[in-house]
Amino acid sequence: MKGSYILILRIPESREHKIGKLGTIPFRKGYYAYVGSAMNNIEKRVTRHCSQNKHFHWHIDYLLTISKIEHILYRESERKEECDIAEKLNEHFPSIAGFGSSDCCCRSHLFFCRSKTQLLETCRAIGMTDLL
Repeated sequence: MKGSYILILRIPESREHKIGKLGTIPFRKGYYAYVGSAMNNIEKRVTRHCSQNKHFHWHIDYLLTISKIEHILYRESERKEECDIAEKLNEHFPSIAGFGSSDCCCRSHLFFCRSKTQLLETCRAIGMTDLL
């Protein structure tokens, strides 16, 4: 299955954390939506994100060391839509500048919200479907 996905993450306590070349970033306690794409296999990409044993390649790899994946949503597509999805989430939530967007011109692919319910409702409203 090809397309885009959103990882809903929980960070249990506010803290700073080093995110690769982005440097040390403050993260607030709460929920985050990370938007990604997998144009070969969403299931394989999500499995990689859930794995503890991996080479750190993307910004999300660093964040996953201090957060927990609580929910996953997806949307099948033959074209890369992660930037379109990120733009829609940017209309609703504050973002972490530069996170996950080093290969595009988006402000960010990571968005913060205190409410998991609000994040999930917004993701579903923009056409995402529950995967986990």
